[in-house]
Amino acid sequence: METLKKEKIESKKKETLRISGAEAIIHCLLAEGVDLIYGYPGGAIMPLYDELYKFQDKLTHILTRHEQGATHAAQGYARVTGKVGVAVATSGPGATNLVTGLADAQIDSTPMVCITGQVPRELLGSDAFQETDIIGISTPVTKWNCQVTKASEIPEVLAKAFYIARSGRPGPVLVDITKNAQFEEFDFTYEHCKGVRSYNPYPKPDPKSIISAAELINSAKKPLIVFGQGVILGEAEEQLKALVEKAGIPAAWTILGLSAMDTDHPLNVGMVGMHGNYAPNVLTNECDVFIAIGMRFDDRVTGSLATYAKQAKVIHFDIDPAEINKNVKADVAVLGNAKDTLGLILPLVNPNKHEEWHNIFKEKYEIEFEQVIKNDVHPTKEKLTMAEVIEEINLASGHKAIIVSDVGQHQMIACRYAKFKQSKSNVTSGGLGTMGFALPAAIGAKMGAMDREVVAIIGDGGYQMTIQELGTIFQNKTPVKIVVLNNDHLGMVRQWQELFFESRYASTVMVNPDFVKIAEGYSIQAKRISERKDLKATIQEMLASKDAYFLEVCVEKEDNVFPMVPSGASVSDIRLK
Repeated sequence: METLKKEKIESKKKETLRISGAEAIIHCLLAEGVDLIYGYPGGAIMPLYDELYKFQDKLTHILTRHEQGATHAAQGYARVTGKVGVAVATSGPGATNLVTGLADAQIDSTPMVCITGQVPRELLGSDAFQETDIIGISTPVTKWNCQVTKASEIPEVLAKAFYIARSGRPGPVLVDITKNAQFEEFDFTYEHCKGVRSYNPYPKPDPKSIISAAELINSAKKPLIVFGQGVILGEAEEQLKALVEKAGIPAAWTILGLSAMDTDHPLNVGMVGMHGNYAPNVLTNECDVFIAIGMRFDDRVTGSLATYAKQAKVIHFDIDPAEINKNVKADVAVLGNAKDTLGLILPLVNPNKHEEWHNIFKEKYEIEFEQVIKNDVHPTKEKLTMAEVIEEINLASGHKAIIVSDVGQHQMIACRYAKFKQSKSNVTSGGLGTMGFALPAAIGAKMGAMDREVVAIIGDGGYQMTIQELGTIFQNKTPVKIVVLNNDHLGMVRQWQELFFESRYASTVMVNPDFVKIAEGYSIQAKRISERKDLKATIQEMLASKDAYFLEVCVEKEDNVFPMVPSGASVSDIRLK
């Protein structure tokens, strides 16, 4: 009887459906656990949209106002959920409008699958209406891409796409599907991809490198950990905390590593990089063992490589072999998922406190507090500062909000001063530095974490690059909170012009529209404030709202973000003013 039952189950598994390629795409998405996608329809992708109409009870499609907005929303969703974000677009300009989001996801290791429509197979290469070579265009900015010209290819290609996007070091994948392939019928079956020939996403940790790394850590007098997003992507937050606490090692973070460890943890010493904290930047060039965990030694972190941590033994934990020795030579390379490798090294590390070393970090912090932080967060000047706005959001949200920041001065301030108690709370464009990222990314983040408060921190410049996504918020009633810190300038460029180009403010002054009226045009509650006395109550009102809320805060026009490591300088040359 049991054998008969098993045979029936096996036979059911092998059943095929005679369906169109467009419907097959839907079944593939559902099989991969996708329930939410972002996109914009058009001629070459219309068969898929026709099927989406039929499956709207199982698969929610969010109509963004621009294809770039769809990619950033998919990124925001992926970053807070850990799932693969999905974006859909038509051929030609629809597909090319995805490229910025693809590039952003590629450099920031965000799992995303983009599906584009393409002209029919027989028209490929004929310069047909809205035909572009999206495979050629997107090859440099995707982890993998593929063009499908037959319906029967769809299941295998999409299964592979999701596997590649989410496995190992995640990244974006693009699948381009011709219109004829969407119309054709075939016998559909689906099997999840479990591996790809010559692709090894999870390198097996070498026991010898684990032992060598542990020996270096145990012998260190002045060790320093710098952790990046690899900790979050590898779900290694607990292992990182355990290592830091057991070995008593000061730990600093890169922008994308922010929130992997409680920002108020006593061993968390702040942010490294161009606008990072004074102590971890300066002491990078004084530590004797530098432990990099899931970070890639970006130039904004290292400054001049010629002087970066030259006195230290370097241990590099990373899942991607391509990152080892790419920028900084590692004395010990530990390949593998951070959760696995940190778990393996933890028993081999000796308990320690490094109290004298920690005292040096505290002394440096006091210098920064007196010269920078105190004036940022508790200013005596009349005009509001960006930092005090972030601090007020910290207090009002109990350090529990997801902060989605755009790119510019406000981003650096948000990353320096936002406080987090939970991982996956910081969403920003790191490596590509994409202005316009925050508004659509906040939509995706909110849809991925409806139980959490999501606050977008945006400058007046970047906001206008994707301001049309207010329409997406309006149509979907997405209760995201938007804070525009308005200094009437492209602030970061203006700062560089002031410091390095003798204050020649070429094309950085912004003549802005009435942002409040624009938000109200989308039926979003909106307010503008410019005085300190209104800040606390307005932030509380915003966070108390059950609906979307837009807040414009008029801040000091010519404030600069310090500390600052000048471009190409050593991290030891960090400026406090």
